[in-house]
Amino acid sequence: MHYHDTEWGVPEYDEQALFERLVLEGMQAGLSWLTVLKKRERMRERFFGFEVARLARASERSLTSWLKDSGLIRHRGKLEAMIKNARAVRSMEGKFSASLWQFVDGQPQTNRFKRRSQVPATTPAATAMAKWLKQEGFGFVGPTTCYALMQSAGMVNDHMLGCFRHAECEALA
Repeated sequence: MHYHDTEWGVPEYDEQALFERLVLEGMQAGLSWLTVLKKRERMRERFFGFEVARLARASERSLTSWLKDSGLIRHRGKLEAMIKNARAVRSMEGKFSASLWQFVDGQPQTNRFKRRSQVPATTPAATAMAKWLKQEGFGFVGPTTCYALMQSAGMVNDHMLGCFRHAECEALA
């Protein structure tokens, strides 16, 4: 609830924060979001605060250590993708945020869903984002993960109309 009430859907433009969200959404694949949130602080500790430059230099030794840490999500493919993605973000030289936001024309999009069943798992914009990220050298970034990132980072406001956060996030847009 705290995450929903304070972070989810709030427009985020900071590159490091967006990178963290991308990592978390990738880690969530096949797991519950609650599992990811419970492990988030440990991930911050072990993954250098999600600092792109440090993660881009992560070694096999770091990867081996992470795979042994029960406080983390120990999935080799997800961890390797995090390192690969840090390298891709680093190569973008400060254009990661603008590149992601281009898929919503630089402005948060507000949806007006009344029921969760109306919320899509993906959209054409998320599919285009996933395709572009893969072309830029990112991994573990399918359309569903990208749409979850768009929701989390406030690129789209998918709070239900009856949720108090809908109007708050709309005002932030």
